[in-house]
Amino acid sequence: MDRDTVARQFAALAVEIEAESGARYTPTELAEGFLKIAVENMANAIKQISTQRGYDVTEYTLCCFGGAGGQHACAVADALGMPTIFIHPLAGVLSAYGMGLADARLLKERAVEAPLSAELMPVLERTFGELEQAGRAAMQAQDLPTGPIQALRGARLRYTGSDTALLVAADDPSALTARFTDAHRRRFGFILPNKALIVEAAQVEIVGGGFDMREATTATAPRHGPLAPTAQVALHFAGTEHAAPFHRRADLRPGDRIVGSAILGETGATTLIEPGWQAEVGAHDDLVLTRHQPRPQRVAVGTDVDPIMLEVFNNLFMAIAEQMGVTLANTAHSVNIKERLDFSCALFDRDGQLIANAPHIPVHLGSMGEAVRAIIDAHHGHFQAGDVYATNAPYSGGTHLPDVTVITPVFDDAGRELLFYVASRGHHADIGGITPGSMPPDSVRIDQEGVLLDNVPLVSAGQFREQDLLARLGAGPWPARNAKQNLADLQAQIAANEKGARELRRMVAHFGSDTVHAYMRHVQDNAAEQVRRALDRLSDGAFAYEMDNGAEIRVAIRLDRARRTARIDFTGTSPQQPNNFNAPRAVCLAAVLYVFRTLVDDDIPLNAGCLRPLDIVIPPGCLLDPRPPAAVVAGNVETSQCVVDALYGALGAMAAAQGTMNNFTFGNDQHQYYETICGGAGAGPGFDGASAVHTHMTNSRLTDPEVLEWRFPVRVEEFAIRAGSGGPGRWHGGNGAIRRIRFLESMTAAILSGHRRIAPYGLRGGAPGHVGRNAVERADGKIEELPGTAQVTVRTGDVFAIETPGGGGYGAADPN
Repeated sequence: MDRDTVARQFAALAVEIEAESGARYTPTELAEGFLKIAVENMANAIKQISTQRGYDVTEYTLCCFGGAGGQHACAVADALGMPTIFIHPLAGVLSAYGMGLADARLLKERAVEAPLSAELMPVLERTFGELEQAGRAAMQAQDLPTGPIQALRGARLRYTGSDTALLVAADDPSALTARFTDAHRRRFGFILPNKALIVEAAQVEIVGGGFDMREATTATAPRHGPLAPTAQVALHFAGTEHAAPFHRRADLRPGDRIVGSAILGETGATTLIEPGWQAEVGAHDDLVLTRHQPRPQRVAVGTDVDPIMLEVFNNLFMAIAEQMGVTLANTAHSVNIKERLDFSCALFDRDGQLIANAPHIPVHLGSMGEAVRAIIDAHHGHFQAGDVYATNAPYSGGTHLPDVTVITPVFDDAGRELLFYVASRGHHADIGGITPGSMPPDSVRIDQEGVLLDNVPLVSAGQFREQDLLARLGAGPWPARNAKQNLADLQAQIAANEKGARELRRMVAHFGSDTVHAYMRHVQDNAAEQVRRALDRLSDGAFAYEMDNGAEIRVAIRLDRARRTARIDFTGTSPQQPNNFNAPRAVCLAAVLYVFRTLVDDDIPLNAGCLRPLDIVIPPGCLLDPRPPAAVVAGNVETSQCVVDALYGALGAMAAAQGTMNNFTFGNDQHQYYETICGGAGAGPGFDGASAVHTHMTNSRLTDPEVLEWRFPVRVEEFAIRAGSGGPGRWHGGNGAIRRIRFLESMTAAILSGHRRIAPYGLRGGAPGHVGRNAVERADGKIEELPGTAQVTVRTGDVFAIETPGGGGYGAADPN
């Protein structure tokens, strides 16, 4: 490495940063800051993967490989709380070495889909035998080194009613239940002892043909006298520079011990032993690094903003929210949350201001802060450790009733000081109301859309209030249809919040409460400044956006250059409607927050600071701030999309996307299902719109066809891109999608959609996208065309067909 060139580049970067932010760094301090950010990102990635699989990393050894891995191993282990590191003697080329020695592996699998029982055991044994025989024959047909070939048996098991199967070893069929229970508890943190198990599939893995993996013990004479370094080199740690010994790895012998700080150099890799760590050479010439001094419990950072630590905290806050999301997806029961990922997780400061979120559902994230602050106001900030609350109240920060928010106040380890709040919002498959799935197309009052949970205690002093919650879900003229599923998903949300609380307390233990709170302010200040920079590039604008039902959203954006602020004024928007397209105020705020966050170039968490430079005017009683008991179920999913496109239209930023979530529900007393369907994205200056994607305020998946067809009596007949539905232009709008679902038994089906009458607009001469279409194709061949909002009874053999809108084009098309 050319040290002088690197130093010059960092010096130039330091000058650039000082000119931009006023912060002064030496080249060495700047390089150390980059390493700090890189280490935290590596640690966060390891945490996320481990959390996904149910492992606590502090109980394991960090295995380090790659040419640069040893340079960062101590710092990454400290960030993870791992006390031991293992480094193979060929760490720099370990992947290539492993591939060279690896066995050939061949997998044979067969679906079983039968309850685990004594009667199934002979069938399983026969299946394993047939798979093994086929696998061994296929293995022998390959040109592989001779040697022993193993057959490893496994079974994919899941609970009845669950979609998540776990692979467990099946060498002893009598141990299947115990092994599955252990694996489920480790991965998800709970078990369901009264649930029957389903054997989803049997598999046999044939393994063989590799080289002998046993490595010889290094035969060297013992060392006489102290280990002498080859040289002394300058190292920079925590703002100080000092000399450290440099050893060549080839000179080391088993039993040698090197206390950090020190550097070990070899062909293909470098290992840095940091202060507080020591390395010992093993019998196979490997290195085992251990912490011989306790890791500092508190890192001195300070409360003044530092750009490097700002990036570190940005990443830390987002990583915690992401770990919450992984926990929620792992532990949830419903297809909506586990498969479609229709949920969001976020962190809030002690005032209920959004700090950071995972990249989940924008309409959730921008509005959750209103729900958290409503809970704070209701209790005047008086909470106890172990309390958890649930709310879905649209007029108190909610979106619509199926979206239930679980809020946990986070206390210090002693349970005395309230530090933060964490929250998770999930779309429940059914919360009651006049139609299965709680998305009625024709509701006119909020009580028709489901059970209202307004500031409901879920957990008090650590005790889950199951009976009270079941009573609430079962009350009223239209109670929840599957309260047990609601309970399971709420428990998953509680578990996700607990994960966030633990990680925040760990952060406080590491950095100190004052520092963490200071950087919660700093990340909001940074977001506000980033939005101001975006405003500096914008111009005034206005837009009128007509919806299919005749309502209109009007918005005017006026910039104040001196104050670097913008006034977002929705005056002139239609009054609240007698239908359910009314959007609660929190939904409109979420749409504004989303749009202005997308205008920011830097990778920052979406947080409350983004709204500081914005003065948002929403007339009370209008479509975007309705009065109770107005129905709102479509306001969250449909009107929110329209607000986004109206804002982009006023800014001239891009053409309209499909402008709808195409909300499709079906069900009866036994089954309830809800999905949103993708469509075309709008084009913009320099880019075409994407085809068949979820756009703007939604970010959920569609359920895998296999899962959908297994859980519900339907068949996915077609799911395809709707060619030619995007608007032409210099840059083309994205195409919509076609989705056709055949029903295998009678059900109630409902569609709640937009842009079936008004086409998504094009911009700057671009053409609009095509409108969508809904229809029922009856088993007798008759076709019934449906409007944007409709509810029908579908019978066995009927097909519900949905064609989603395309996005608008941008710029006039080339006439040639």
